[in-house]
Order: sequence, then C-alpha cells, then structure tokens
Amino acid sequence: MSLPNSLSYQDAGVDIVAGDRLVENIKPFAKRTMRPEVLSGIGGFGGLVEISKKYREPVLVSGTDGVGTKLKLAFELNRHGTVGIDLVGMSVNDILVQGAEPLFFLDYFACGKLDVEVATQVIQGIAMGCEMAGCALIGGETAEMPGMYPLGEYDLAGFAVGVVEKANIITGANIQSNDVVLGLASSGLHSNGYSLVRKIIERDQLDLGVQFDGQRTLADCVMEPTRIYVKPILELMQNLKIKGMAHITGGGLLENIPRVLPPSTVAVIDHLAWPTPKLFGWLREQGNVAQQEMYRTFNCGIGMVIIVDRNDAVAAISRLTSAGETVWNIGTIQERAGDEAQTQIR
Repeated sequence: MSLPNSLSYQDAGVDIVAGDRLVENIKPFAKRTMRPEVLSGIGGFGGLVEISKKYREPVLVSGTDGVGTKLKLAFELNRHGTVGIDLVGMSVNDILVQGAEPLFFLDYFACGKLDVEVATQVIQGIAMGCEMAGCALIGGETAEMPGMYPLGEYDLAGFAVGVVEKANIITGANIQSNDVVLGLASSGLHSNGYSLVRKIIERDQLDLGVQFDGQRTLADCVMEPTRIYVKPILELMQNLKIKGMAHITGGGLLENIPRVLPPSTVAVIDHLAWPTPKLFGWLREQGNVAQQEMYRTFNCGIGMVIIVDRNDAVAAISRLTSAGETVWNIGTIQERAGDEAQTQIR
C-alpha cells in the first residue's frame, strides 16, 4: 500500500534501473581490458589489484584529469564515442613520463539525467583507451544528479594508477647539455585549448561540417582523440635510457618541457624541425593568435617530448618509428645562462 503523495527516487529524477542497465552494458568492454593483477570485476564496492611480483621495489604513480570543454563540442556534434579515449589518454600519458606502466583506471561519469545509450558510448571509449594503454578498467562511478547539469550534458573525470621500479623512476635529474630533445607527433589538439578553439568557432560562426583535411571535416579534426603513447614508450624504456619526458598538455610546449628540466638547463627547440599540422595553422590564422600564444596553449603537433643522450637519439627514433610513432629530433639541451625561460623555440 502506497502512502498518499508518496515519492520515489525515480520521481526525483534518479533512475536506478537505468543505472543498473548501464553497468550491465559496460561489463563486456571492461572485461577486454583485464590484466592478470586484477582480482575483482566491475560492480563491487572497490576494485582489487595486486602488484606484479616482477617488481622488487614497486612505486605506485597516480594521475587524474578530465576532458575539459572538448565535451561541449561532443554535445553539440552528438559525438560521444571517443571522449573516453581522451579521458584515459590524459592520465596515462601523464604517469608514463615518470616511467610508470599503467595498471588500472577508474572513471567518474556525472549527469543530470542518465541517457544509457550515450553513457554506454562514452564508457566504451574509456575501455578502448584502456586497451590502447594496456591498463584495466576496474570500476568507476555513474552519478545521476537532477538539476546539476543541463539536459543532454555530462561531465567526465578519471584517474590512472601505475607502477614503476623505484630504481627506474624517470625524474629528469640527469639531463645535461648536449642531450637531444625528440618530439612525438600528436594526433591533433588532444584535450587542451578547447576554450580558445570554441571561442574561434563561435565568434566566426564556423560550419564544422565543411571538408577540411582530405576526407575529414573540421568536426573530425577537432574531435580526433588524444594519442596514447604508453606501449611504444614502455618498449623503448626496455632498450635504452630515457632521461626525461614531458606530456604536452595545458601550457603547451613552453610550460611542460621545463617541468622535467634541471634548473641549470634550457631546451632549445627548432620550430622548423617538424611540419605544423594544418589544424594549428588554421587556428592561428582564423583566430589571429600570436605564435607565442600558440606554443603555450596547444601542443602544435608534438604530443610527447623525450630527452635522451645524444648517442641514443638515432636508436630511439628508429625504435619509436618501428612501433608506429612519427618522431623528429626537435632540439637540444643547453646550459642556462641566467634566468631565461627554460624552453626557447627559435
């Protein structure tokens, strides 16, 4: 017998049945990402993961991130299948720079009203990103919060945990003059600078459906997911010494490379060493963006920087190229004369 004027959770806008259906939908995607260390599946209160016995002094490395305002374009374009790759990429690439192998990933999906089909697309993308990175999707949280988000919108966050042998942590402390700076090609904008990208698009009322780059539309280009560098770089680490790495995210080339440099050094980058992808040239011209602003907002075609000894540079380029990466020798490390900026693009 129901009480007069009684209310249910569904009356308040939260559909538990839809949430349960989403969990069942994503279980097959998560299963494909499993690693031997994982001791529990999706659906528990917590994920259980042991550390492989191959590590003598294991150190856990963690990173967290979101997708930012790239999500606004996903809503407008109704493209939800790849933002999950972005979510994973931003965290696993971050922990990779310290030499960590990603072990597992958890996501947080929040919305006002749960659309099971859209949420399934998003989390399927997260699972795809985990497969690319070789890490397990062991769980997450779906939060349906009526009134918190506009209809049809959601937010994404997530974090990755990896492990590195204590003796093999990459800190950049041994970087010195004459070391070589290698740049690995980005797939596009990755997940940074989208507030400026959207400002340019909205101000000029641009049609994202126009042909832009070969068979791709402008929408295709701006929604291209973040490149995940984990597997090629982990393989490279097994064969030669990497002195330092920088994931080129918010802050671009100018602000991310100094994060791994000793205070006494400067990275001198040759701006002609790699071809600027069409999208970045278009953004610069369409938005009348100063070149220095481009370098500190976008990756400008370089998604990951690796610093190696000069004697290892050729071998590193060869191995990364064989693994499917596009790599350029983009500069050198020099002694810092004073208090000048630690990244000089010339």
